[in-house]
Amino acid sequence: MDVYDLTGRTALVTGGAQGLGAAMAEALVRAGAAVVVGDVDEEAGRAEVEALRKRGGTAGFVPLDVTDDASWESAVAAAVAELGGLDVVVNNAGIEISGLVVDLDPGEVRRMLDVNVLGVALGLKHAFRAMRPGGAAGRGGAVVNISSVAATIPFPGIAGYAATKSAVDRLTRVAALESGKLGYGVRVNCLYPGLVPTRMGAGLAQDMETLGLWPSAQAAVQDVVARTPLGRLGDATDMADAVVFLASDAARFITGAGLPVDGGMGM
Repeated sequence: MDVYDLTGRTALVTGGAQGLGAAMAEALVRAGAAVVVGDVDEEAGRAEVEALRKRGGTAGFVPLDVTDDASWESAVAAAVAELGGLDVVVNNAGIEISGLVVDLDPGEVRRMLDVNVLGVALGLKHAFRAMRPGGAAGRGGAVVNISSVAATIPFPGIAGYAATKSAVDRLTRVAALESGKLGYGVRVNCLYPGLVPTRMGAGLAQDMETLGLWPSAQAAVQDVVARTPLGRLGDATDMADAVVFLASDAARFITGAGLPVDGGMGM
């Protein structure tokens, strides 16, 4: 049996309408999983689901505001009802707002805390409730949280974002311990993606120029590449394939871990 084969498994990907989330949903479908895309952007989410179906995948969409407890409850219930179970939750939804510490905006930091930290915490809560024995799905599974290389190295201009992604790392490890001690049968791990030229990644590079930290967005990107032993930016498929690994039986004895997918930048 192929330990990377997810045939018969069901997955919910948050922020799955575009960027890394869309790539993760696509990789899970290619591995054989049925996938529900959860996102606040209903138009983009439904378009992504249609694209997955055109490729022969089993996919659905649920509206999901990851900062809202009731929205999570409804989304997980809908995913279980549509797919007949829930084996994998990918807590990918996140936002990045750049800024210097000296100019810190409390409102912007609160927004990142709500989406990046509370959103993951609620995702863990509802994944556990559905997957644990006696839950709506009740057969265990895997949760993959998306942190960032920013949680492993200092990088200027993103203090608030880095703090929230460091919190994702801690949430991952505490949740993994609780799941094990309470017999939930749910593995919990996280990824530390490097810089990927998605819309968010391109915006971050431009912010570095705007903040005066690099002379241009291109110079900022070149500096990141220079700091990366593998000598390139990441690709969305690099991150997506790592999600499939952590969701699969190839990672059956891995929990409470953080996997760098950053070309070595975070060493």
